[in-house]
Amino acid sequence: MPQIVLRNITKTFGKTDAVHDLDLVIEDGDFVTLLGPSGCGKTTTLRMIAGLETPTEGTISIGGKTVFSSDSGIDITPDKRDVGFLFQNYALWPHMTVEQNIGFGLENLKWSKDKIAQRVKELLTMLKIDGYQKRYPAELSGGQQQRVAIARTLATGPRVLLMDEPLSNLDAKLRTEMRAELKRLHKETGATFVYVTHDQLEAMTLSSKVCLLKDGLLQQYEPPMDVYHEPANMFVADFVGSPTMNFIDARAQNINLDQVKLEAEGLRMIFTPVSGSISLQNDQAVVLGVRPENIIVADDSPVSAKVYSTLPSGMETILKLEAGTLVLTAVVFGSVDYQIDSMVKIGFSGNHCALFDKSSGAKLATGCVQLMQG
Repeated sequence: MPQIVLRNITKTFGKTDAVHDLDLVIEDGDFVTLLGPSGCGKTTTLRMIAGLETPTEGTISIGGKTVFSSDSGIDITPDKRDVGFLFQNYALWPHMTVEQNIGFGLENLKWSKDKIAQRVKELLTMLKIDGYQKRYPAELSGGQQQRVAIARTLATGPRVLLMDEPLSNLDAKLRTEMRAELKRLHKETGATFVYVTHDQLEAMTLSSKVCLLKDGLLQQYEPPMDVYHEPANMFVADFVGSPTMNFIDARAQNINLDQVKLEAEGLRMIFTPVSGSISLQNDQAVVLGVRPENIIVADDSPVSAKVYSTLPSGMETILKLEAGTLVLTAVVFGSVDYQIDSMVKIGFSGNHCALFDKSSGAKLATGCVQLMQG
């Protein structure tokens, strides 16, 4: 399987850069998710890898072979890039049976009927759609149609599988099932998967790496847990995670090289970086980011808060808490509920709280936060 390398890729529509100066290396066998809000450039990036969109500038190589170069005038057609493209709407031929849809590309490659039948049988088994080979797309559920579309894409053995929001047309239960199947399929095929989604849960659960884009600019490109626990900036921290991270505006003062005193809306806190030192300007405006699961509710916690709302789901309860003028979101795990307007004691836990510069949004440090009484 190949390595995919994008260097200085820019795609301009009119006066707008859909993708700007993107550098990206997708390693052999990776499952990389292109993630971001609508209009961030993720689908445009996928289509440029496939050859369906021509970059304005830059270079793309697949498996060490240059498939596009603005400087050299190279632009290899999609059919010669050895990639499979799975569309959002499946694009199955309605007048063909399942086996005809899967084998269609192989017929165009002049495979023998015996080899086509053998390959179709392998894929029917792999995608768990045995017994459906004589049915037409209209006779299949959405999940079954998706499996047929995947089987057809895999039929020719592409080195790279590109997927543009392939699960967006499925209901919530089917999406969960198909995520599991896609992850298993990635393991079985060993292919390089590049997957576009705006759903951060899909990115977190499927990917070996997440490429998070905003306005055509790369924000962070790392394994999903690193993106979650070590967000590069406030946009990343806000986009990834559900419920979203709590952001607390604060003023900061250095106590020493290892600690910072924070004051925010009546809360007093001590921030300690996990590694290294931190140096701030006196009374610098910062933003403290705390994940909901890092807000604990316990009788021995130092700060009182009022329960504004409570959303129990059985496995966990999401709380909205009023601490002074702040409204914080907390997640309490387990089958537990709280009375609205009741008082609880809260504190912060863990060492993945993030401190951001308010003006730039860039992360200054990650560490632990101690809430002080009074």
